[in-house]
Amino acid sequence: MSTPLPFGPDYGFGLYVHWPYCSKICPYCDFNVYTAKGRDSRSLVEAISRDLARHAEALPDHPQLGSVYFGGGTPSLLGAGDIALLIELAERSFGLAPDVEITLEANPNDVLAADLEAWSAAGVNRLSVGLQSLDDAALAFLGRDHDAANARLAADAALTTFDNVTLDLIYARPGQSAESWKAELTDALSLGAPHLSLYELTIEERTAFGKRAARGELIPMEDDDQADLYELTQEVAEAHGLPAYEVSNHARSSGTQSQHNLTYWRGGDWIGLGPGAHGRLTVDGQRVATHAALKPAEYIASVDTGLSPEPLSSLDTARELLALGLRPAEGFDLSRIEALIDARTDPETLATLKTNGLIRQTGTNVALTAEGRLLADRIAAELSP
Repeated sequence: MSTPLPFGPDYGFGLYVHWPYCSKICPYCDFNVYTAKGRDSRSLVEAISRDLARHAEALPDHPQLGSVYFGGGTPSLLGAGDIALLIELAERSFGLAPDVEITLEANPNDVLAADLEAWSAAGVNRLSVGLQSLDDAALAFLGRDHDAANARLAADAALTTFDNVTLDLIYARPGQSAESWKAELTDALSLGAPHLSLYELTIEERTAFGKRAARGELIPMEDDDQADLYELTQEVAEAHGLPAYEVSNHARSSGTQSQHNLTYWRGGDWIGLGPGAHGRLTVDGQRVATHAALKPAEYIASVDTGLSPEPLSSLDTARELLALGLRPAEGFDLSRIEALIDARTDPETLATLKTNGLIRQTGTNVALTAEGRLLADRIAAELSP
């Protein structure tokens, strides 16, 4: 009997579809995105369809898909017919698990303009609505094209059609006070969504915000102030019945946790389709990475040339599994790392982290404490082989 692999589809198997087009580019966005105006959507949908087919040929032994995630960019700009087409192709290529989670990211204005029943009929059963804020001044600062009133209307509309809805918000904005964030978060929690993704504003160098920061026109919030807001976020969300099940994600129950993201965090396999999409796959027992061409035209031209996966070393795989695996509250089994590198995790480092109240350990499973989540990246680096 062969030894189970410490990674692969036994830990989840998902499909990520990256739709790179947006009505406008937000100044904080560091994703692979392009303005939608004048773009040929049809050729990209056809390319993604062919890309899915070639993945199916390369992965004949993979199980049914447990999740499909349409991200971006703004995939809510896709027509319901195109969404249905891609879901049907996924089902024909791999099959969909009976409890498959199919998520569509959507901007509030698209939610208000769309036929939500058509999205549901296409197969979408989870909607991720990018509110980002419930404050008009903050929305203007973030470059959003909706206001707070439409954000609330979009959340209500989404919850009327879909049982499983997640709302995204961005906090730790320059000058944001604890009182204003607590009020805004409480307002968001009152909307009734069973899942919230709450992200601290990150200023990336190549974004418009990054360029403004380099010129001294934008001053990011101090780290200590961000940490205070993070702790406040955990307290408020948990008090309202949405405890953190991951560093930045909160859910009312295990049934409303993001199954697609859990595949990432647990070290499962996922296919990445669309310009700039990344994937992690298991081929003949080897962990491999896939990287799609960034620009839409280059991606479209590349999909008929066949997969060119990059084999990952055991060490790189171990480091990645650990960095991702520590993020969810369920923690990570260190024996999976030790099997990859044929060495034990340093017991002194583990003991120090436990003494400092940053991790909990049960057997070989290690999980971050509430205090440890503030230092997730540092702890992963300390434990990394």
